[in-house]
Amino acid sequence: MVKVDHPGTSAEWHIRAMRRACGRSYVRRMTTTETFQIPPEVAEIYESKFVPGIFAEWAPHILDVADVGAGDDVLDVACGTGIVARTARERVGHTGTVTGVDLNEAMLAVARRVAPEIDWRQGDVGALPFDDDSFDAVLCQMAFMFFADPTLALSQMARVARQDATVAVVVPASLADQPAYGPLVDVAARHAGPEAMSLLGTYWAAGDLDELTRHFEAAGLDVVTTRTRTGTARFGSADELVTTEVEGSPLRERLDDDTYALIRQEAGQALEQFMAGPGNLEAPLVCHIVAGQPRPA
Repeated sequence: MVKVDHPGTSAEWHIRAMRRACGRSYVRRMTTTETFQIPPEVAEIYESKFVPGIFAEWAPHILDVADVGAGDDVLDVACGTGIVARTARERVGHTGTVTGVDLNEAMLAVARRVAPEIDWRQGDVGALPFDDDSFDAVLCQMAFMFFADPTLALSQMARVARQDATVAVVVPASLADQPAYGPLVDVAARHAGPEAMSLLGTYWAAGDLDELTRHFEAAGLDVVTTRTRTGTARFGSADELVTTEVEGSPLRERLDDDTYALIRQEAGQALEQFMAGPGNLEAPLVCHIVAGQPRPA
């Protein structure tokens, strides 16, 4: 999981993991002026594997924090294939609207197929393609940690939010707070050195709650709610989680086979405690939900 320079999608870290299913890597580094595109088959894997395995659980929680209800106009930022938008659609009813925005056309193509009734737009969080004061809730799930300029992203989200609207994000907590992923990275670092920590640790980069609230304040948002809860990341086995993380990052290319085998063995043993039955690993995933409202002018 290596941080990328472009802020437009919720999928970057998963694409490296999905390369194992697709047989090759689709990730490259970008400037903020480049368009980050992925193949359609990767977007389909994202929807079929990672949405039910990780993301679907969190959508109701961010909507609850934002108090989304009937008649609201909702924006899902860096929407991926749109699980937050689809869940919001059920709440706002016929009197509300839901819009999803993402940089990736492949992600949006899946979103349009699954939920054609929602307004899906291509756009960059650094320059959201919407008028000021357009939405009652502006939400971002599991993407904030990849934004090159977090304060700019939140400023844009605040700009398109109405004065009494809620801007909310979900991010994984810091690696030290992760009961499953923390030990995995510790094992990798013990065998591969400190570099492994940086190569596997970026997904948790926005997990400091104090720093996260400072980004909100710098963007002109008054924090009204912070919640920390533990969800579940589901895998078929401990080894699947380990290989997904390691082979989904540049770390694997820097490991010799013997070192990689040791990491798989020891990390797999550390994760066995999270097996909930044959073919069902339930890894705890601790996340923060932070919500703010635009500061009165």
